[in-house]
Amino acid sequence: MSQSATLRAFLEAHEAVAKVRISRVLGSAPRAEGTEMFVASGGVFGTIGGGQLEFRVIDAARALLERGDAADVLDLPLGPEIGQCCGGRVEVSLSCMSAQDKEAAVAEAAREDAHQPSVYVLGAGHVGRALCDLFQHMPVRCVLVDQREEELAQCAAQVEQCLTALPEAEIASAPDGSAFIVTTHDHGLDFLLASTALGREDATYVGLIGSATKRANFRSWVQRHCDGVDVARLVCPIGAGADKDKRPAVIAAMTVAEVMAALSIANQCDADIPVRHFAAQ
Repeated sequence: MSQSATLRAFLEAHEAVAKVRISRVLGSAPRAEGTEMFVASGGVFGTIGGGQLEFRVIDAARALLERGDAADVLDLPLGPEIGQCCGGRVEVSLSCMSAQDKEAAVAEAAREDAHQPSVYVLGAGHVGRALCDLFQHMPVRCVLVDQREEELAQCAAQVEQCLTALPEAEIASAPDGSAFIVTTHDHGLDFLLASTALGREDATYVGLIGSATKRANFRSWVQRHCDGVDVARLVCPIGAGADKDKRPAVIAAMTVAEVMAALSIANQCDADIPVRHFAAQ
């Protein structure tokens, strides 16, 4: 489910909701200026960083709702006074949400949905499905691509699925800055898809499941068949931190960390997209 859909469901489930927004940050803080979360008497959507900061803000937001006040501002030191060790200071704005405010928040979340980077998992086998199990919780648009309907059917993660006889066409038509993880059941198909992804100079991440030997074989294959493809950009093996543990879930966890780090670096200068962390509690 998209972030905007989950936010809408939360807002519709609670009549009285306070929006919490970090309006100013001085020094070190757990979240950036502009980070938001939403607080109701019976639930919280999102996070501004956890710890005593968040506990105090949630209490203040619920008190605001009980009083029926329109807004409030908190100035909180992130030090021993409240049991935090960040050392900075944050100003937090609280406001009671009207129906129009709720619609505006959902519209903003939809805008963020539209700007989420795309991650293509090419191959719906054990590792591909394990990757999707994790990516469904990340702020990305994850697409699982395979030629085999029966393998796609085994994926229970809330990600997009694409059944196609031409997975390379999905790579070619992917949005700019996409990440590609090649984990198919066939080495020849792996090589075709990895070389197609590397042919996109805008790809943020291109990973290929395998080993150092497979990488060497792929390099030789590219030299024979693909002029101009830069193999140096390829991550193979993926999830290298799992070198001694080949369980799909472990490889997936290490690989997701690699991909999210690459996407974060690529998008750290995008000032148009505010920082929001959608995790319903």
